[in-house]
Amino acid sequence: MASELQNESALITAALRGNMTAFNTLVLHYQDRVYSLAYRILGESESAADAAQDAFIAAYRRLDTYRGGSFRAWLYRIATNTCYDELRRLKRRPVTAIEDLPGADADDGPALPADTATPEQAAQQAELSRAIEQCIGGLQTDQRAVLVLSDVEGLSYQEITEITGATLGTVKSRLSRARAGVRTCLGNVQELLPSVYRLKGDVN
Repeated sequence: MASELQNESALITAALRGNMTAFNTLVLHYQDRVYSLAYRILGESESAADAAQDAFIAAYRRLDTYRGGSFRAWLYRIATNTCYDELRRLKRRPVTAIEDLPGADADDGPALPADTATPEQAAQQAELSRAIEQCIGGLQTDQRAVLVLSDVEGLSYQEITEITGATLGTVKSRLSRARAGVRTCLGNVQELLPSVYRLKGDVN
């Protein structure tokens, strides 16, 4: 995951005053995260790139609505809503294009250490990554968004409720169903699942 941005609050304050350099610094810091989020919700690279760009444009126009707290959560709310708008526009279920899967440099999931991975391990890791992406892409949109925000981006329940506008109970229910769906989907590759790839347990 990308490192924390130093002086983020100062950059936000400057951006609110119309400093484009400050806003561009924020964009550069978050662009990979926002693209990764959009990709996992939309399922294809071109739509994800468009949605990420639209999200940053919307964020700039709505900077005056930022009221403090987690800037990442505020930005993700805009990005998630942008993705929902795109899905409604396309009026189709997303399909993950395997050849378009982003590389490990874009925070797309844990990778085996380069200095210890054997060719066989690298092949298994690639197969597992493809399987996980396909399973996530097969979830319902609301479940997929909650799963990505929680298990990929590491956001708290409170942040997810703020981003999605859903109640805490709804978020927990969607997350539980999403995790169960992914585990079921991954049933045919269980032998490839080291602990680092296992999703967290269901929410009670």
